[in-house]
Amino acid sequence: MKKITQLILGFLLASGCCFAQQEKGIVGDTNWLNNWTEFKPNEIDYGEPTQILTGNISEDTTLKKGEVYLLLGSVFVTNDATLTIEPGTVILGDYNSKGSLTISRGAKIMAQGYQTDPIIFSSNKSVKRAGDWGGLVILGDAPINRFGSGSIASYYPNLNPADYTYTNYGGENTSGFSGVLQYVRIEYAGKRISQDTYFNGLFLACVGESTKIDHVMISHSGEDGFEVWGGNISLNNLVSYRSRGTDYKFNYGSTSQIFNSLALRSPYASNGSGVRCLEVRSYNKKEESDFSKNKTLIEASNLTFLTDSDDLKSAIEMNLVHEAIYVGENTELNMLKSVVSGFNPAVILDQQIQVNQKSLENIAFTEMYFNNCNGNIFVENNSNNEDLENWYGNRAFFNVYSKSNNTETFISANNYKRPDFRLRINKIIASNIDSDLIED
Repeated sequence: MKKITQLILGFLLASGCCFAQQEKGIVGDTNWLNNWTEFKPNEIDYGEPTQILTGNISEDTTLKKGEVYLLLGSVFVTNDATLTIEPGTVILGDYNSKGSLTISRGAKIMAQGYQTDPIIFSSNKSVKRAGDWGGLVILGDAPINRFGSGSIASYYPNLNPADYTYTNYGGENTSGFSGVLQYVRIEYAGKRISQDTYFNGLFLACVGESTKIDHVMISHSGEDGFEVWGGNISLNNLVSYRSRGTDYKFNYGSTSQIFNSLALRSPYASNGSGVRCLEVRSYNKKEESDFSKNKTLIEASNLTFLTDSDDLKSAIEMNLVHEAIYVGENTELNMLKSVVSGFNPAVILDQQIQVNQKSLENIAFTEMYFNNCNGNIFVENNSNNEDLENWYGNRAFFNVYSKSNNTETFISANNYKRPDFRLRINKIIASNIDSDLIED
């Protein structure tokens, strides 16, 4: 059986092969996944905690490399304080107390790891599972289209009434700065709080455009990987690996960008229907949305969405594979130069979206590569997609529909002898991941 060590070895060998002409999917002059990512975190022993983080961090604080920190319960960074985390620092979320870290509105996190020395958030359990601990939450003061003041107080069990103010988010500061996340891994987060409430790997509410988030990997999240409410943030070089929920979710008037990022899903590590690689909504319920404010508008390019399955056809027949992309009504999505491979189907549009020129001009798929999908683009609950096929199949969009092996997806016809590292990633990730990685 092929082992995950082949994946890491393949990444190391791939860094010199980057000259192909193909521009769809994740790109890079060098392999930006090298060194800082980890696709088998359950085999890593981060050591026992040496320091405990609990309660509120109300003054500037630095977490030091060499210490192993334990998040005990709901930890808030408050009072406009800055939490600085040194490269190589390990922070473990406590399973029993649903440990989580929240950067409250006005506070900042400076988590700047290195490619060779990433910052790691993980579970404190010896045998780790998706949803072991809460997750990382950043609350800002950028706009949102929901009525009333925003609060996520329901996320925190046994919240002290004096701490309710630290769960608020929202404002009018589009240029807000909540800090930096760079070369960071978040593993086994997404704890279930109640029947309908979960933490996510990384939750961003009303985070402003001055905040810097890149080279962040979320693996084995018990719910969504990256969730963004409102705000106007630019995200790039992200990885979402085997999330049980949606990989990248945008809602409530977020005007954001996501570039050059990867989502790898497994049919056996999913919460079921309603979870996707990318979800774009302006609201969950119309009555909660202020239509005088921005609808959600997402710019997305050079994304790669893959389903890892030894028998994709069988997984689809068993209803274990769903759509890769979901677009809600009253939203705009401009997606280009991306790969969607192995889904059922590739895209679903909300059933309230009218199939006409006015609506479809707000939902653009350009220079896309749809591969091995059981259908391409449909309206929800409608099996007749002839109009959509005619629209997005127009040669003006330069979309490609294929039924090829993933190992061939990124080979350029003009440069078939020197495929770039995207081919290696696709070949290694989609074909060589050990099935033993699938967890309950």
